[in-house]
Amino acid sequence: MATKKAAKTYFYGTGRRKNAVACVRILPGKGQVTINDKSMDDYFGMETLKLTVNQPLVATNNVDKYDIICKVVGGGLSGQAGAIRHGLSRALVKADEEANKAILKKAGFLTRDSRMKERKKYGLKKARKASQFSKR
Repeated sequence: MATKKAAKTYFYGTGRRKNAVACVRILPGKGQVTINDKSMDDYFGMETLKLTVNQPLVATNNVDKYDIICKVVGGGLSGQAGAIRHGLSRALVKADEEANKAILKKAGFLTRDSRMKERKKYGLKKARKASQFSKR
């Protein structure tokens, strides 16, 4: 007798900030946040980064309604927190567009922060920094 596994419905969103990319899934649950197979408290040390991740949930009153599973790569911790916020906002819009989209758009959570480090150019020390000019 084969047992049939119940398929869990989830909503998916990809978030980006600077060089960080986050794949965020939200499932109906009790509000647990898992980032790269660690709890949010273990992954982010600073309280401000945890607040950044939770901003979309607080804005839409969904704090204890969804479990969040994130895979995030690239960038630093601040960029990763912003990427998770962006991906979480997109996933919440897919979950309930008419209730969440206006709130999240007004708060600016659906806008991608595109500031990335500029590439280094040939012959320069950094992207724009050149060696000091010497006349003699």
